[in-house]
Amino acid sequence: MQGTGKSASQLSLRRYGASPGSHSHDHFQILLGLSGTLDLEVAGRGLRVEAGRGCIIAPGDRHDFESRGGSTCLVLDSAQPDWRQYAAGAANALPAGALPLARYLASALELRLPLAQAHGPALLLEAWLGNAADATPCTAASRRRPIDWPALQQWAAAHWHEDLTVAALAAQVHLSPSQFAARCREERGMGAIAWLRQQRLAHARLLRATGMAVADVAHRTGYRSPSALTAALRRSAG
Repeated sequence: MQGTGKSASQLSLRRYGASPGSHSHDHFQILLGLSGTLDLEVAGRGLRVEAGRGCIIAPGDRHDFESRGGSTCLVLDSAQPDWRQYAAGAANALPAGALPLARYLASALELRLPLAQAHGPALLLEAWLGNAADATPCTAASRRRPIDWPALQQWAAAHWHEDLTVAALAAQVHLSPSQFAARCREERGMGAIAWLRQQRLAHARLLRATGMAVADVAHRTGYRSPSALTAALRRSAG
């Protein structure tokens, strides 16, 4: 999803849950955590926004998010260039003076008070500029959450009897499905489904090498039938 080309700032109160997929905007997006925990991956950086913390996403930065337990953030979409100086670091900060204001603006938005939308964006920027020296860093990682691929392979091998999905694999490494799919293409050189099929076939080939019957191997590795396994083995050999 691309940005909407906002020429003015806009406040909103958002509740996050499952990942909608990665996207980018052509404006700044400022997230101020009010409750719960929101995990993000922004331009290759892992970020965690908890209640009382915040971060800034710069224009053009592709990002994805997920909140397994649910979270609520005050979100400011803004084209104001003054935000740029606070969006460059690996860990952004939510100044202490901005938190009470964020909580008030969230309540005002729920009550649909017009002055909150009219003046809230400018007040937030002013609070950020005036209190930047006292900022408390948000929980963040300067690099992405690592994936232990051998451990994930072992986990998958123990669950071939299940209908394994990309979402199930992603959950094992604490990423959203879209984050995991992107990392799989980048680090394994293939899509997540292709990686899963490759691991399943490699395990089946290993079991066949021990002399196990085709029917037993197909059952152990989750193939629909012995003929489906045989066809897969032939395709890989070809």
